[in-house]
Amino acid sequence: MMLYIIMMLIDLDELMKKDEPPFTFPKTLEEFEYAFNEYGQLRHIKTGEPFVFNAREDLHRWNQKRYEALGEIITQYVYELLEKKCNMTKAILPVDTTEDEATSFIYLSPDALSNPSKLLVLVQGSGVVRAGQWARRLIINQDLDSGTQIPFITRAIEEGYGVMVLNPNENYLELEKPAIFSPLPSPTEPSDEPAEKRERKDDKEGKKKREFYEKYRNPQKETETERIPVRENGSSEEHVLYVWDHFVSKAAAKNVFIMAHSYGGLSFVELMNQREMQVKNRACAVALTDSAHNIWLQETSKGTQDWMQQHCSNWVSSPEPLDTPLDPMLPDCPRVSAGTERHELTSWMSFNSIFRFFSEVLEAKEDEEAVETSNIVTTRSSSLKNKHQDL
Repeated sequence: MMLYIIMMLIDLDELMKKDEPPFTFPKTLEEFEYAFNEYGQLRHIKTGEPFVFNAREDLHRWNQKRYEALGEIITQYVYELLEKKCNMTKAILPVDTTEDEATSFIYLSPDALSNPSKLLVLVQGSGVVRAGQWARRLIINQDLDSGTQIPFITRAIEEGYGVMVLNPNENYLELEKPAIFSPLPSPTEPSDEPAEKRERKDDKEGKKKREFYEKYRNPQKETETERIPVRENGSSEEHVLYVWDHFVSKAAAKNVFIMAHSYGGLSFVELMNQREMQVKNRACAVALTDSAHNIWLQETSKGTQDWMQQHCSNWVSSPEPLDTPLDPMLPDCPRVSAGTERHELTSWMSFNSIFRFFSEVLEAKEDEEAVETSNIVTTRSSSLKNKHQDL
């Protein structure tokens, strides 16, 4: 009876519109009929229009799955840019990986480990973004420059940096679970109704149910998977620590610069908690963009807080003009406006400011070292002069 009432209330013609197609999507940009134009914007190859999320009305889950399928293609596209445009190579993690073990990777410029002067380390936020990306949404809906790390890598290489591109969200191997067949339902308790009447009733109800579900959409069952974490890289924090220990700390660069967005900032602060003296000795400057760190919740030391005040800057989402100093929320690094209220845009909007910040810090450090060297030379010269006079 209840099923009959529901069927009477629901417009079955409307339900028919909601039939959910299979989760089968194109495997390449060309099959999606999209391409990046000369401005790095994703456009439909026939209409020239931007990407349309709602390809099918009232099918949000299907549209979301389609968007995610496109996102996976974008990830591979960005990897190709890192390798072909930026001339970067993959380094597999863990470094001592064994056969059939879950692995991850980072990207290195040719001189990432050998550059004697400068090294730039890039760390993105959390979520679906992989190496070379700041925000998938920006890549798809705006352009490659704002959504990827390519402009940062290109400029860094032009200015003489070695570059390491981290991959903190590629921290597990996803495997499909084997299908588990449900046991047959147990027989129901016998009814007092005559068998013939019960069969007619069951047939009638069964027909109603079949008609109802044939009219209503048949949602696609998603594949169940299990995640196998990558050894010593099972989280963003573990990944950043691992890359520091096995790559950054072994690099030849005298000056290490770090740029971290959103959750990447939290992972950097956790690195400082674990390797405080190493970071202080190697890192020249740290640029954060809308960082998710919290020095109180992460229980950072007073020494770390003081160091961050001197060597870090956090460009945060704000309606204020770019680089406008903002009131500090916590006693750590200075906060300045990124010139945008959109979280995902803070890295791109701060692009020039960040490289200027790095240059100014390095120049100040080199001037200080030059003064110290001059003082040492003067002291030695004076000492030798006095000794000569004594003789």
